[in-house]
Amino acid sequence: MKRLKVAVLMGGPSSEHEVSLKSGGKVLSGLDAARYEPFSVTISKTGEWVLPCAELKNKSDVAFVAMHGTYGEDGTVQSMLDDHKIPYTGSGAAVSALAMNKFLSGQLFRRAGFSVPHTFLIPKLTWEGDEKLKILRAAFNYISSPCVVKPNNQGSSLGVRIVKTADELKDALDHAFTFTREALVQRFIPGREFTCGVLDHGWTESAFPLLPTEIIPIASHFFDYNSKYEPGAAEEITPARLPQHLTRAVQQAALGAHRFIGARGFSRTDMIIDKHGEVYVLEINTIPGLTEESLLPKAALASGIQFPKLLAILVSSALRD
Repeated sequence: MKRLKVAVLMGGPSSEHEVSLKSGGKVLSGLDAARYEPFSVTISKTGEWVLPCAELKNKSDVAFVAMHGTYGEDGTVQSMLDDHKIPYTGSGAAVSALAMNKFLSGQLFRRAGFSVPHTFLIPKLTWEGDEKLKILRAAFNYISSPCVVKPNNQGSSLGVRIVKTADELKDALDHAFTFTREALVQRFIPGREFTCGVLDHGWTESAFPLLPTEIIPIASHFFDYNSKYEPGAAEEITPARLPQHLTRAVQQAALGAHRFIGARGFSRTDMIIDKHGEVYVLEINTIPGLTEESLLPKAALASGIQFPKLLAILVSSALRD
């Protein structure tokens, strides 16, 4: 049987460049050599491709997008691949852009009936004007304290802080705007953190949830960048220690978010369960990490899906069209 040529895209001009290189490396080594002929295509931090996208059409059967954050996860690379009619893993360009916009996707999730924390959007141009005090007051009046500040279009919890005072809020917004042109101030939901992955075979009806994971930060008050990528910085328990009805609720929320937004291949939805048992959807990730520390491969393994099988599902879903 002829092996499929798989171009593994990694790197890119994103603050998650290094994480993407790790994901790409795992994909390269994890693809079944009997079925696939993988090769790396690294994109530099300035957006230069080691092999131009236009040349991929004749050198690959499918592109495996192992890129995170802006450029790689926000629809940019997906649009480029669409232009050259190259099939690729993960969601399409429009869905990727929507999921990467935490504010817009959150508003849509809320309208669809999901529980979503109240959120206040602040553009950088507005913040850099002369109305900072007015903005701080408006944010606190709408959200109340404590609240969470995060960039609107970043992953890996980069630029995220939990704040209680106006001074902390100002500093957190200044910090968030080093990553983004739009920042969010979101109501802080006390509770337990969970995440749940979803896989499909290339069409919406085939989607199915994996076992959920409970995340218990150790080195921080929440699941920040260091907690995600530093060994021992967080305890990750799969399957999550939940009663059956809450396990189902978490899985149904992840599955519903995946289907509602139109994700393809895989996704991972982050949630919080408050003290009353209400499940809040925080965000959906359309290209979850694939490193050794990443949550989705661990959840897949706990669900009986070995890493090579996981990658095979993603490649086959990309070729479904």
